[in-house]
Amino acid sequence: MTPARLEQMLRSTAKATALAVALSIGSAALAPLLPGLASSANATTERDFTEENVIAATEKVVGERSHDGAFVFRDPKLNADLNLVYEKVKIVRGMEGWGWFANTIFHDKDNPKKQYAIDFWFKPDGKELKLMDIRVQKGPKQDGDSYYMVTRMPVAWWWLPVQEHPGDMEVTRGWHVMSAIHNYIANNKDKDGNLVVKDDKSGESVPLEFVEIHQPVRHLKKDGQYFVCTDFRKPGSQDEYYDIDFWVDQKSGKLEVKDVKMHKVPVQEDGVWTQVPRYTFDNKTFEVTN
Repeated sequence: MTPARLEQMLRSTAKATALAVALSIGSAALAPLLPGLASSANATTERDFTEENVIAATEKVVGERSHDGAFVFRDPKLNADLNLVYEKVKIVRGMEGWGWFANTIFHDKDNPKKQYAIDFWFKPDGKELKLMDIRVQKGPKQDGDSYYMVTRMPVAWWWLPVQEHPGDMEVTRGWHVMSAIHNYIANNKDKDGNLVVKDDKSGESVPLEFVEIHQPVRHLKKDGQYFVCTDFRKPGSQDEYYDIDFWVDQKSGKLEVKDVKMHKVPVQEDGVWTQVPRYTFDNKTFEVTN
């Protein structure tokens, strides 16, 4: 599927989902899907913030992290710092229980033709919006003397719900599990923005830079736990990648990360970094959760 086709599908399905919810449960419950339907007084949930609140929070983050006229964004996928110029917030979406998402347009400081679409993820924190993470949704691809934006794959979990019918929310979906893991990572970073993971073999605590969450999500048939593979990198390195597995269950009534394990670790062989597995899985013991 082409990036253009994917974007068209996401937009059309999002509109259909919002309309279906509006017809079935009314405008009060539609507040988390369509911005501007709530006030910021006594804010405690997504409903208590407006699109304007989210835009203001986004612009505050951009201002605080800008130097010499450029927003400095650490892109873990490219392993590089991007120097970007803010243009506008293109769209704001709210998902009750999961937060607000501001899709924001930037361009490269040295080349205005190179545009980026970047998602800012916020969650309510009392009467404030707490920044959870920033992720590139689209990046520039050169075509002759011009550039166009292409969707970065895999898409972030907060873009996946718009592909579902409202009734699908009654069961645990893959993006629910991914969001629980992303919440865990965001809430447990150290002062340098890294997640510290214990190496069960050496006993060492290793700080790692989060890169991305893999798809699909897998569900263990025996005990009902979910597990998801993720990519992390050793800070400051170019090719030292770790495959980190997150184990999630919902015995408490909500999805919670119960264990974090190093699945694959980087080992240098003949000057080249490769990943060596610590353990393997039997495909017969799990099923894929969409």
